[in-house]
Amino acid sequence: MPQKNRTVRGVLGGLVGLVGLSAVAGLLVTASVTPVLAMTGVAGNKALTIFEELPEVLKVGTPMEQSTIYAKDPNGKEIVLASFYEQNRVPVTYDQVSPVLYDAILSSEDKSFYSHGGVNLGATVKAFVDNVKGTSSRGASTISQQFVKNVRIQECEQKVDTQSETYTEELKACWEAATQAEGTDGIERKLQEMRYAIQIEKDYSKNDILLGYLNIANFGGTVYGIEAAARYYFSTTAAKLTVGQSAILAGIVQNPNTFRIDLKDGSWTDKQGTAHNSAADGYASTKERRDYVLYRMLDDGKITQAQYDEAKAAEIVPAIKAPTQGCAAAKVNAYFCQYVKSIIENDEAFGAEQQDRTDLLRRGGLKIYTTLDYRIQNAAVTVMKDTVPANFDNKYFGAAGVSVEVGTGRILSMTQNTQFVETPTKNLGQTSLVFAGDALHGNSGGFAVGSTYKLFTLIDWLEKGHSVNEVLNGRVQKNMKFTSAACPDGGQLTADTSKIGNFGRGGGYTASVMDFTAQSLNSGYFAMASKLDICDINKVADRMGVTLADGKKTYESNNAYDVLGSKAISPLAMAGAYATVASGGTYCTPRAIEKVLGPDGEERELPKSSCTKGAISPEVAATAAYALQGVMSGNGTGQKANPGDGTPLIGKTGTHNTYQTMMIESSTKVTTAVWAGRWKDEANVFNVWSPAGLLNELRYPLARETQRAANAAYPGGAFPRPDNNLTRRVLTNVPDVVGKTVAEATTQLEAAGFTVTVGAPVDSDKATNIVAAQDPSGQTAGGGTVTLSPSNGLGATVPNLAGQTRDAAQAQLLGAGFTSIEFAGSCNAPEATVSATNPAAGAAANKTKKISVAC
Repeated sequence: MPQKNRTVRGVLGGLVGLVGLSAVAGLLVTASVTPVLAMTGVAGNKALTIFEELPEVLKVGTPMEQSTIYAKDPNGKEIVLASFYEQNRVPVTYDQVSPVLYDAILSSEDKSFYSHGGVNLGATVKAFVDNVKGTSSRGASTISQQFVKNVRIQECEQKVDTQSETYTEELKACWEAATQAEGTDGIERKLQEMRYAIQIEKDYSKNDILLGYLNIANFGGTVYGIEAAARYYFSTTAAKLTVGQSAILAGIVQNPNTFRIDLKDGSWTDKQGTAHNSAADGYASTKERRDYVLYRMLDDGKITQAQYDEAKAAEIVPAIKAPTQGCAAAKVNAYFCQYVKSIIENDEAFGAEQQDRTDLLRRGGLKIYTTLDYRIQNAAVTVMKDTVPANFDNKYFGAAGVSVEVGTGRILSMTQNTQFVETPTKNLGQTSLVFAGDALHGNSGGFAVGSTYKLFTLIDWLEKGHSVNEVLNGRVQKNMKFTSAACPDGGQLTADTSKIGNFGRGGGYTASVMDFTAQSLNSGYFAMASKLDICDINKVADRMGVTLADGKKTYESNNAYDVLGSKAISPLAMAGAYATVASGGTYCTPRAIEKVLGPDGEERELPKSSCTKGAISPEVAATAAYALQGVMSGNGTGQKANPGDGTPLIGKTGTHNTYQTMMIESSTKVTTAVWAGRWKDEANVFNVWSPAGLLNELRYPLARETQRAANAAYPGGAFPRPDNNLTRRVLTNVPDVVGKTVAEATTQLEAAGFTVTVGAPVDSDKATNIVAAQDPSGQTAGGGTVTLSPSNGLGATVPNLAGQTRDAAQAQLLGAGFTSIEFAGSCNAPEATVSATNPAAGAAANKTKKISVAC
């Protein structure tokens, strides 16, 4: 509303404060503003700030811009996953704006734009006089001056903390500081605005200035720039705006939050609290301003009478198309989007401070091109949707899958069964947590990965020179001894592994490491770990890129049960470890971003990533792959996840207690890791049915169909042959336990890794609890079975009777315990002596056995 007319005394009082500035005339840098300065009497030191050098921010075409995350569809077309903005803005080129919009803006805001030098002096002088007198508050700003004003507003807004509780109030203050025109500060601001406008006119073309203004101007709320305004208010583009639509937008820009047409209940209220410019009054304020713009266009000859009549007669009917910002817009790809967003927000490549990175994402106009491959992602999304219910039983059942490219670390797909929402909710089928990620990338606490962690015991086993064909006693044992001496806080560990047992509560068996791996035998891997160092096993995980989900090292704490994957780790980290094996030993950090362009089109520095050759040796990698292929074939535990398309695969299953399951599989080109289980609750998933099958088996189709798509897109080949030394047959010395008690012999043999069985008693003169014989003896495959033959207590050694008389021989045999003696007839001669016995002298024989004596 215009102010009431002021008295002459009031006018003079308003000028008194300016008298001391009259000396500014001598400091003018351009004659264009001399009349204005003379009229106002602005002078003195105040002028020094008016004519400072043109700021860097006053470059046409550098407004705050939204950042956008892209992916490519199977045909190579760029797809927008999501946008992030503080100001909804889509910059356009000059040719991407309808000419009628230019006409509407110029006719209503600055009809002399193409003829003045940045300042319309006559209009400005009149506006100053009217402002001082209080008869009008109009500014008479040219388009060039309005561009300067909007830049100054944005410069102020960029300094506002987006996390501030007074964010809205601070933005309003930016607008008021740049647009108020009263008092000395207001006049100084206007003069400085004029100075900059004149300089901009020298540096840029008229078209560049006009376009710069339209790209930066506010059109109400968070809508900035003509393209965003056209999309938001009319669901069209700036290039397709009609006469009526152009007049409306040209009117809105004059007072954006008064004339906006997206608030059905009104955009402003009067002193009585009555709402105006609403759907109910036909957006009367905007309509009045539109009609003024149409009149100016008609008067300037920019439109015909017929166009004017038609546009003026039309009602204002918005076609609001509110843009969706944030990863929710990515829908089924939202969790991958959220992972990418977390990289921008947390990596110092995008700013030293958290606020810098957040501001860059929302204001910096980044174009972020990702590694997502729709050929795999679409298949993964489909099988996830068809297989895993979002909230099956209200007990936090969830699932996630991730695929990475072997040898590069590029994340090709990332899926999750829940619906992405930014805000907390009681619906367990909705969350913003990225299950495949960790605390830094997705706020996830990770999961106990179960037997997939056995990979690191297998690698350490091979690195210590052991063979996958070595045979061990893989039976469940109560008090197994382990060590973690490789860590400073390490020492001897004792564990009752019988509390863990095996799947199905089996007691275990003696077999090779190949068998233990294919069948995922817990007690077999405990037997392997007992010959290694628990800390070394955890350090292997660290070397292959695995940290705990909270960022801590895997070897910071060590216990025997680590062998079975009790630590909370992200599925993505585990995928990277298996990809290391598949690559022949090269570990690559996960990468989700291919490149990032700034608003100037220049590539920005990306987060640090690398591929480290020799994370494990090629020989160890090849032999580990050899063992892990057994998981995916025959009766291996991962066979259900094999797509059966002929692609050679390695893999490993994993379960933790009764509420977590995993499946990891890999070709030589792509690794897929799937988790399915409880993400908070510890309710059982075994023997629990869902519409798609048992909860503990849903991991198999998820991994299978994702890997099938990966195999089609990235055909894998054969894995390298295993190392001869690491697949050798290993023989072990068998302790000699003959003469020991059965209990002593059993303890000694089991400590050496053998299984012991006790056979039937054999003839021996030893006591009945003494081992008389063992089989095998000498050397055999480690961990094999040794049969003990205890004495029956009925044996005796046939004495050497040679040269003795019959009577002497008989007495000696009877004394040895033999009760059945048969002498040959030749022994009856008076001078006869014994020549031989049957059994022969020194032989062991049952005391009831007949001893034949010859003379």
